[in-house]
Parts: sequence; C-alpha cells; structure tokens
Amino acid sequence: MSAARPRLLYVTDLAYQARGRRYCDEDIHLTSRLRDRFDLALCHPLDAVALMDGFDAVVVRNSGPVLGYQREYDAFRARALAAGTRVYNPLTGKADMAGKQYLLDLTDAGYPVIPTIDRAEDLDRLPAAEQYVVKPKLGADSLGLRVVPGSRLAALTAGDILIQPRVEFVHEVSFYFVDDDFQYALYAPDPERRWQLRPYAATAGDLEFARRFIDWNDLGHGIQRVDACRTPDGELLLVELEDLNPYLSLDALQEEARDAFVAAFTASLSRFVQGALSPA
Repeated sequence: MSAARPRLLYVTDLAYQARGRRYCDEDIHLTSRLRDRFDLALCHPLDAVALMDGFDAVVVRNSGPVLGYQREYDAFRARALAAGTRVYNPLTGKADMAGKQYLLDLTDAGYPVIPTIDRAEDLDRLPAAEQYVVKPKLGADSLGLRVVPGSRLAALTAGDILIQPRVEFVHEVSFYFVDDDFQYALYAPDPERRWQLRPYAATAGDLEFARRFIDWNDLGHGIQRVDACRTPDGELLLVELEDLNPYLSLDALQEEARDAFVAAFTASLSRFVQGALSPA
C-alpha cells in the first residue's frame, strides 16, 4: 500500500534469549532510528502472516532461529512469495536462509570454506582430524551442534546433518555488509568467547575473501554477515554466511561507526521500499 511515509512491519522476537547477546537492545535501537524515516510497527515472527498485508514491506531482523517455528516460517515464505510481498532481506538468499546446504555446495565448488560433507561414507573427502563437528542442516545459533570423535561418525544418520573437521583457529572474524557495501568487521580475540567482540581493521585480502561470498549469494538488497575463522597459517575459512536475520553486535561499535551503519541500513531500506511504491 502507498502512504505519505512508507510503512514497515519489523519482525523481531524481543524475548529471545541468546547466549552472550541481547537481541532486544539491538532492535529497540534500530527501530528508534528508523522511525525518523518510516511508519513502523514491531511484531513477533509468529504474527507476521496475519499482519503483513497492511505494510509496504516486511523487515525480518532478530527473529530467532527458524528451527523453533519452522512450520510458521514456511507459511510466511509461501504467503509472501504468492502475494509478491517485499521482504527485507529478500527471500532469494542461497545461504543460511535456505539451510546449510550451501556449505556442501561451496565445498564442492572449491570456495575457502570449512570442508563439509553430509555422509560418513565421504569422510575421505575431509582433512584428517581427531574430532569432527556435526550439526543439523537446518540448525542455527549452535542448536544441535555436537563434537564427536571420528570413531562415532559411522553411526550418524545421513541426509539431515553436516560433518566438518574440528578446525584449529586463532580467532573468528565477521564482516558485515548492507547490500553490496562493506560496513565494518568485528572479531573475537579469544576463541572460547565467541561473542566478546572488538572492532577489526579488515585488510584488502580480508575483504576480497568476504566479497566472494557476497557476490556468490547475489542478494541485491539486505544485511549479510560473513563469519570466518583464521587458521594458524593465516588463512580465512568461511564458517557461515548469514543472510536471514544476522545479529549485528552494534554494541561493540563506537558511536560513529554505529551511526554510519544505521545510515546505510536506512538508505537501503528506502531504496528497497521505493521499489514497492513506484508504479509498474
């Protein structure tokens, strides 16, 4: 629908309890800033189908792992696609938005990703390791993740899991993009404290690595987070490409960097919504 100011339905689970993070604080801050440009209402992800027809676009932000409400999320996708509803991030994402299959696809294509298989019979395709990380294909936020010795892999059920070698790494680092534009990077100096993040000065090589995955996903609009680990020899390997509802860790940024991100996010949303309001 058209209005003097664009109308956004902002989907978030303000009560979601995330380990080491407060999702609600981030969305309270973002929506307080977006109100300068948009008429905006917040709703829980379980209410999105019932409410979304009254808005120019739906913004999916910190809505929690879809695994907890898979049936309702599938209904939301189906309804939005059938009705032509503009959803930000767009529902064409090929990464976490569609499950973890992309880790297999990127492994097969030779991208710098932690090598991934989904059958114990293919173990010879992975580097030798004492332990392996096993996680569900539809997992998120470390739900269902296990570390198992190689001797137990043969007993695992094929098809619904991913298997990766447990990689030794120096630190994890995340690169944050709005549309195709790099915004900032954060890293966790202590591998045991994933969400104790500090600003990170990305090198040209780092950004070349991250942009390979942004280009591969070809999302056009939206927020994406490229999560990587740095091995002891300095190589970066993709851990995941979050293109559904990436947490942004804005509280780890200085005010100037946080304001710059909000400005980029607002401008992207404005361009995205304008596409819905422009005559065909």
